[in-house]
Order: sequence, then structure tokens, then C-alpha cells
Amino acid sequence: MPEDQRPPAARHLNLLTEGEVEIVGRMPWSSNHTFLVICASGDEEVSAVYKPGRGERHLWDFPDAIYRREIAAYELSCALGWDLVPETVERDDAPLGPGSLQLFVPADFSQHHFTLVEDETHHDQLRAICAFDIVANNADRKSGHCILGEDGRVWAIDNGLCFHSEPKLRTVIWEFAGENLPAALVDDIARVAESPPDALRSLLSGRETQAVARRARALLESGQFPVPDPDTYHYPWPLV
Repeated sequence: MPEDQRPPAARHLNLLTEGEVEIVGRMPWSSNHTFLVICASGDEEVSAVYKPGRGERHLWDFPDAIYRREIAAYELSCALGWDLVPETVERDDAPLGPGSLQLFVPADFSQHHFTLVEDETHHDQLRAICAFDIVANNADRKSGHCILGEDGRVWAIDNGLCFHSEPKLRTVIWEFAGENLPAALVDDIARVAESPPDALRSLLSGRETQAVARRARALLESGQFPVPDPDTYHYPWPLV
């Protein structure tokens, strides 16, 4: 297929993977070093969010190279077929060393989960993010990690604290607790339960990859969004 006829996602991935990376500036309010960059090749360019491994704070319960979990989240989103996570790749040759590059999504940043959930037209997308977070074991789904793109889609960003092999789900999306799992999501989750995406094996440990399938099976067996355990802390901090 000629380059100018490639679908946008393919063009974005090509630029993220092969384009020359130029740092524009540091993103505000990030706990780890996070930068807005331009990825350019020829006459094409895209904006991206760059998270270098050297800018991460060490966490006692997660190994280093958290940025690789951002990539794993994108691969899981693709495997499910839900397109919740913007295109994300690993770059070893980025200006500040190895890290992740995620396509920057133009969005209305005054909107976040707590505002989006007030509009029922967003509920199906939020349910999909909720199910995604259960399978990915997201330990940090803040309200501001759900953004409303200019394309009208709700995107799930900042997915670095996912995929621990032990239960660590902390999220603000509890509005659907106890509801039946939407039928439209079941076959996709079953596919991941049967065979997690191969890409995860190079990004996560064997135990963590196996835990993805285990959580997917457990969600299917329950048939419902889980209800939070009152004896555990199940929200991130800060909430937004």
C-alpha cells in the first residue's frame, strides 16, 4: 500500500517507531519525567508523549522500566480490539535514552472520568475501560487518565502501573460495580483469556503474562464487574 494511503494508525506507528524525536518541553503535573515531543520523518510529523526510563521514580512494588507497561497496555488494547490506548512504542534511541512514545491525543482536558460519567453516551466506552483495567490490573486509574479526544472517543492514558501479578486494582471507575459484563465485550475478553498477546511476553514477566489470562478468565466466570472489597483501599491517589 502506498504510504499516503496507509491508515492513520499505521502512519502514526511508523512515525513513532522511525521518526526523528525532538523534545518540545516537559509535561506538567507528572510524577515521573514526561515530555512532549515531535516525531518527524520527511514531511510528516506527529506529537507524542515520551516517558524515558531514566526519569522514573523507583517503586518498591513495581520493577524498573515502568514505561514498558505503557507499551504492554497498548498491546492488550489491540488484542482486545477496543482501541482504548493511543499508539505506543518503545524507542531505545530517544533523546534521553530508552522509553515509551505514545501518540499525543488532542483532547478537551477539562473533561475526565468524573465529568464524562455524567453523560450516559460515554458509558459504554467507560465500561470497556473498566473491563480493561480489571484484566490489566491497573493500580492507578485516576479520573484524569480518561480523556475525551477531539474525535469524540474516550481514551485511556497513563497506564504504567498495570500488570502486577498480585491484585492491585485501584480505580475511580466503580459506577458499574455489580453490573453484568456487556455481551459485546465477552468474546474479546475470552480471546485474551485463551491466549494473551505474544507481545506481552517480551514486556512483562512470565508470571505477569499468565496473570493477565487468569484475570480475564475470572472476569468471564463472574460475568459481572466486581464490587470493591470494603476491607481494602481501592481508589488511586490523587483521584484526579
